[in-house]
Amino acid sequence: MPEGPVGGGTGMICHEFKGGTGTSSRRVESALGAFTVGVLVQANYGVRGEMRLGGLPIGKDLREVPLPVVHDIPSSTRPLARAATPDRETGSIIVIIATDAPLNATQCQRMARRASVGISRMGGKGGNGSGDIFLAFATGNPGAFSFEGITTVKQFPNEGMNPFFTAVGEATEEAICNALVAGRDMTGIQGNSVRGLPKKEVQDFLREHRLFE
Repeated sequence: MPEGPVGGGTGMICHEFKGGTGTSSRRVESALGAFTVGVLVQANYGVRGEMRLGGLPIGKDLREVPLPVVHDIPSSTRPLARAATPDRETGSIIVIIATDAPLNATQCQRMARRASVGISRMGGKGGNGSGDIFLAFATGNPGAFSFEGITTVKQFPNEGMNPFFTAVGEATEEAICNALVAGRDMTGIQGNSVRGLPKKEVQDFLREHRLFE
């Protein structure tokens, strides 16, 4: 699917670069079978100086890239504005997690909480102004619901959940990266503008730290 500033991600800013929609997935191998964990994010959070890639504080090296320009707008629509303040976390992120494993509602809830692992790896901290939403669902019991009869469901053992938690953290981190990489310079309503992630500078940083050839 398209990533970056598309659909609901069009107006989003992530770590003060152009954010938006990003996706990623992981394959979970277990003694009970192989399953997929997919993640979709809409990334609209974070400050520049705290951004990380591969565990390294790349945001500090990108401080010279111009910050978003957000002009004042009429008071009737002002709640839509986002202040471009370097030390203020005012955005939010939506993370949707899906798996084909037979998980119950509590296990999905536990998996959803692990989205915060991927966000923190990117430098997000869930600031005071954040409105983060995490949702997880499983499709491993397609016949679980019936209007008329009793149904039988399968359930993955709790002791086997760790690989799913790892998959959620990794895929969330990568989905945010993909949203940023797919971003581009944009100018929107009333001249509000934001830079896309400067790819050359990012590649140079990663080469310097031997994370990119």
